Amino acid sequence: MKILNPKPFFIYLILFSFVSIEVTAQLGFCGGNSGYPIFTENFGSGNTDGPALPAGTTTYNFTTSTPNDGDYTISSTTNYLDWINIQDHTPGDTNGKSLIVNASFTAGEFYQRQVTGLCENTTYEFSSWLINLLPTINCPLDPEIPVNVRFQIWDKTDTNLLGKGDTGDIFASENTNWQQYALVFKTKPGQNSVILKMINNRGGGCGNDLAIDDIVFKSCGDNVTVSTNTDESNLTVCEDQGAVSRTITATPDNSIFSTHAYQWQQSTDQVAWINIANETSNTLATPPIISTTYFRVKIAEDPINVNNDLCNVVSDVFEITVLPIPNVPTSTGDVAICEGEVGILSASTDSSYTINWYDAPTDGNLLLEGNNNFEIATAGTYYAEANSPEIECASLSRTAITLTVNPLPAVPDDTYTYFCENTTITIDAALDDVTYLWNTGEITRRVEVSEPGEYIIIVTNNNGCANSYTFFIEQIDLPKLESIVSDGPSIIVSTSNTGDFEFSLDGFYFQDSPIFEAVEGGFYTVYVQDKTDCGTVTQTFFHLVIPKFFTPNGDTINDLFELDGLDIFTNVSFSIFDRYGKLLKFGNTNSSSWDGSFQGKDMPEDDYWYNIEADTTQFKGHFSLKR
Repeated sequence: MKILNPKPFFIYLILFSFVSIEVTAQLGFCGGNSGYPIFTENFGSGNTDGPALPAGTTTYNFTTSTPNDGDYTISSTTNYLDWINIQDHTPGDTNGKSLIVNASFTAGEFYQRQVTGLCENTTYEFSSWLINLLPTINCPLDPEIPVNVRFQIWDKTDTNLLGKGDTGDIFASENTNWQQYALVFKTKPGQNSVILKMINNRGGGCGNDLAIDDIVFKSCGDNVTVSTNTDESNLTVCEDQGAVSRTITATPDNSIFSTHAYQWQQSTDQVAWINIANETSNTLATPPIISTTYFRVKIAEDPINVNNDLCNVVSDVFEITVLPIPNVPTSTGDVAICEGEVGILSASTDSSYTINWYDAPTDGNLLLEGNNNFEIATAGTYYAEANSPEIECASLSRTAITLTVNPLPAVPDDTYTYFCENTTITIDAALDDVTYLWNTGEITRRVEVSEPGEYIIIVTNNNGCANSYTFFIEQIDLPKLESIVSDGPSIIVSTSNTGDFEFSLDGFYFQDSPIFEAVEGGFYTVYVQDKTDCGTVTQTFFHLVIPKFFTPNGDTINDLFELDGLDIFTNVSFSIFDRYGKLLKFGNTNSSSWDGSFQGKDMPEDDYWYNIEADTTQFKGHFSLKR
């Protein structure tokens, strides 16, 4: 049927035990343990359509072109009409084919085949994968016809129906993908073949176009667990325990079988299984085991089928694992580290074992469990033992590995020192029998530096252990004189830089303060030096003592404004003004004082200004008259 405007979609569907909520009660998977496939039909592979099904398999017409209603093909593509284009279902199939069916207008059987090689009185699971090839469809005149297939299993006479089930309506969907359907049935006594039929419950038209792939028949039986009476599902022992045995019991879940026949088997590789003679009950006392051996039991509902692998199922495997004694661990060698580092001791053994670390060759304390590498910082000899992570199965002896901790070179404390401006200093590592590496790149014991900063040296001894320390180098700058001023009888010295400076006016006696008090007027040499004896700077200075105030009150103390220090000059002129610029006093070398009067009258308390010219030097300022 031609479909308008299809859109192919692909989605992964989660399969449930019952594939569709519309499946009848008879459709479902084996609820127990499925055996090996005894029949499989995957319709082959290849790029050409066909071959046609054998005569009698279907009443539909085979075609190698587009299948119309009532036609089928076997093809590696589903890209016909407006159907979705999807690969066949068989996993790993290259150009795999599937059976593609365009339903006939009349509902009814479209596939039949006989399946042989079955066992009598045995439960089987039939399954098949099916897909609705239509995307979401548009049927302008008629409603969509969903896929709805009935599976039937008949006995070989085609007279007794052994099982049936319907898929229910499978509508076209954007989520279209392969879905698996199954049917469980039981053969009759004396039967060894059945007839599979697939029937369209609906006719063709707008819809009901499908593909089928991977038809499989399997035996179906109980899930069977095997354990000891203490619920062990396997056993692991060490070969030094000698031969071991266990009594194990098979417990079916009775989900399928109403009766049970048993045959115990054993294997050394889980590939080749050998029947154990006369062991046909649900329990087995294993023979004494000295090497790894596996046990399982075959189960069938009828004793005649228990040894036919087309009819039986097998239990879980009970494994008795006998671990060989591990080889003595192999060491990568003793380890030497430097003080403060962490050593990594390493040993190895067979891949199925792990390494435990001890502090003694026998017994002793367990220091680390289950690790090939042991990190430790304490010097000593340690012992590696190979052991099973499951049980106590240890190597016959332990491997000794020694950790040596070498001392670091003994270095002095970090050193703080200095050098004077415009000089250099030699710093000395003060260690012998080591190699040297300074952060300047030099590799000598002593280096000469002319810049302040941190000088780090790394010293390495004969054991390759390194240590470091730092020289903090400070530059001592010479004092830089900024100004020397007279402040009344005081001389004040200022520097433009800071330091541990001391000051002097004679070069012999130094003081910490930059202020010299009560100094007579005259020429002086000012000395400034750093206390680290990096040098002295000097500057000559004329100190003129100019009072900041005077008190002409007749008490003979500070009654005159007079200058100290002008006697060294040849030509001196001396003028005093009031705040309005009126000249009150003019003098010279022989007259350099003022009594605070003008034309016989005492001047009032106030500020007055002076102008002094001494040879080529001029002094200006003000002072106060106080009474």
